[in-house]
Amino acid sequence: MNRRDFLKAGSVTAAAAAACLALPGGMKVARAQGDETYYMVTFVSGIDYWKDCFRGMEDAAAELGVKAVYTGTPENDITAEARVVDEVAGQNPAGILVTCANPDGLKPSIDAAVDAGIPVVTFDADSPLSKRYSFVGTGNYYAGVVAARYLGPIVGSGRVAISSVTAQLNHVQRRQGFIDTLAAEFPDVTTADDLIIDDQNNSTVAAQGMAALLQAAPDIKGIFATDALGAVGVAQAVREAGLGEQIKIIGFDYDEGTLDLIDSGQLGATLAQGTWQMGYWGLKMLHAVRNGMIKSVSDWQAAGISPLPPNVDTGVVVITAENSQYWRKQS
Repeated sequence: MNRRDFLKAGSVTAAAAAACLALPGGMKVARAQGDETYYMVTFVSGIDYWKDCFRGMEDAAAELGVKAVYTGTPENDITAEARVVDEVAGQNPAGILVTCANPDGLKPSIDAAVDAGIPVVTFDADSPLSKRYSFVGTGNYYAGVVAARYLGPIVGSGRVAISSVTAQLNHVQRRQGFIDTLAAEFPDVTTADDLIIDDQNNSTVAAQGMAALLQAAPDIKGIFATDALGAVGVAQAVREAGLGEQIKIIGFDYDEGTLDLIDSGQLGATLAQGTWQMGYWGLKMLHAVRNGMIKSVSDWQAAGISPLPPNVDTGVVVITAENSQYWRKQS
């Protein structure tokens, strides 16, 4: 089996340079003691979600004495993100940690970087058929399972809706895990294609889409939002429709506003990803490859195998009003 086939087999079973963009929310470059520079590349680069990912990368960089730089594209635009990856690769960095707005759209850029000798690890959202060495992030299918096991017993019976980013692989996997688990374990709780909205990772779009859906399907008893901004918009739509007592919601990811919604009872729960771990272990993996620290065989490159585990699951936990305080920012 050649290296490309190995990566396919191991993956499908699971989902402008820094100077050109301001770092969102005060992100800083980790102190460097060496001359290795590693990049984190994201899409929708200004949102809070990436801060904790980069914090983990910074912490690993400080331990290793290397430099970590954050960059990306402010839009949810696969063409723009691919351009950023190409520009970063053109600087010949020590490695690239990248999250993929679309698995197929990033594949050529990832493959070109690896072919140029630059280690690439994906995080949070994968491109499983690319030449990336590993994916470190949430096991998204299982996260959907966890969401169904939370919402299913609460709803008991009836129809549930889904607010999601319909074309993004990690969201597809979350939805499928949720749908499959409802069918297998909670057959009286059902969903359907016409109960799924595309929120485009935008709270306004989610609020508008869910408001229209609630008009068309007033019997909805539960909602799973596969992204944080979707959950905020969904909660707004339910609140404005006066259906807070009827509809139970579980979201995905969190910020202070999401925690406020949970504490006020407008959002039943949310799933917290291991974002810090994505950045921390992602950089550790890149550094190990770059510095020839992988000793699984005498020469993994000549053997045509991946030097890293194809997938590393950083897990999810359910945040409710009972434990939300532990995810609050410390003053």
